[in-house]
Amino acid sequence: MHIQITPENLLIQLGYPETPAMMTQMKEIIAHTKGFEGFSKHILSLQDTLRHHGGYIAMSNSSHYLKIKTEHSRAEEVEPFVQALEAWGEKYKVTLKKVEGKHTFYILGQA
Repeated sequence: MHIQITPENLLIQLGYPETPAMMTQMKEIIAHTKGFEGFSKHILSLQDTLRHHGGYIAMSNSSHYLKIKTEHSRAEEVEPFVQALEAWGEKYKVTLKKVEGKHTFYILGQA
């Protein structure tokens, strides 16, 4: 079975409205994310995994990437989140960039 992730269904799955502005932003994110098609079908499973660790995937307002965050601040809550995220990145050969001083990461693309 082939799963195709379109800007429309990614917006819906991430909980965003399908407005022209949101569509434009999502299309820019996809265009700027290296090798997006190679791992895009695995974003939804990552989202499900991260929910178990208090995390979520969102569109960045400051860059053309998807960002991944957790609102947790205690180390025992953040550590499983980071481990799950890093395991996903390694499995699908996705480059992640951590934001200094925050529990936020950007999906830069496939290596």
